[in-house]
Amino acid sequence: MSGRLQDKVAIITGAASGQGAMETKIFLQEGAKVIATDIQNDLLTKKDAELRKEFGDNLLSITSDVTSEDAWVNIVKQAVDKFGKIDILVNNAGIGTTDKTSGLTDSTVEDWYRYMNTNAMAHFLGMKHVVPYMKKNGQGAIIDISSLASVQGIAGASPYTASKGASRAFTKGAARDLGKYHIRVNSVLPGWIVTPMMQQFTLNKEKLDALIKGIPLGYLGNPEDVAYAVVFLASDEARFINGAELVVDGGQSVRG
Repeated sequence: MSGRLQDKVAIITGAASGQGAMETKIFLQEGAKVIATDIQNDLLTKKDAELRKEFGDNLLSITSDVTSEDAWVNIVKQAVDKFGKIDILVNNAGIGTTDKTSGLTDSTVEDWYRYMNTNAMAHFLGMKHVVPYMKKNGQGAIIDISSLASVQGIAGASPYTASKGASRAFTKGAARDLGKYHIRVNSVLPGWIVTPMMQQFTLNKEKLDALIKGIPLGYLGNPEDVAYAVVFLASDEARFINGAELVVDGGQSVRG
């Protein structure tokens, strides 16, 4: 029996850890060929070695900075040279909030550009260079990882919230632009997911209890909860879903 992504070629950014690493593993399990990229060379090399034992040559790992247009040119060239096409782009790479307050008046111009470049502009660059190959295929699926923060906001994290909001809005515009080419563009909005970015909260019982209290299901999500949502949107099962937002938050955004 074929996997849900059998013989599809996918680029996944931020693939060295957390959600991106899990997305890479599950995509490979579902039959895809994956180009995994991340700026963290050591972590990416370690993850590549682990996955190659099971999936061999179906994985190509490239250390890259997704905020660099030259890097994207290289990623796309290597992908096409090795696998001959690109079917899926998962714009997963991003930077999250930190212990340091990044509120409205505390933030610097550098903070603003750092968040916007990584969490929003990188999505534009990825689409810009991948879409021409999807047009050649006559179809494609793009999934942007936004955040529940783009809907609700997070106190003390204005640049982060703005960057995720920009990504969410860009997804909508791209879906309108690219639908005529049978290229679907959707976003996933995770809530509180247990990843390395979340350690500042999960290692502090008081903070953890406060987070869980706001989630109707009563627990935090895991990377695979996001990864399976991404697999669905990337698969042909979602062939008529375009411009959608799939919230993965345990009901946190539901208001009584």
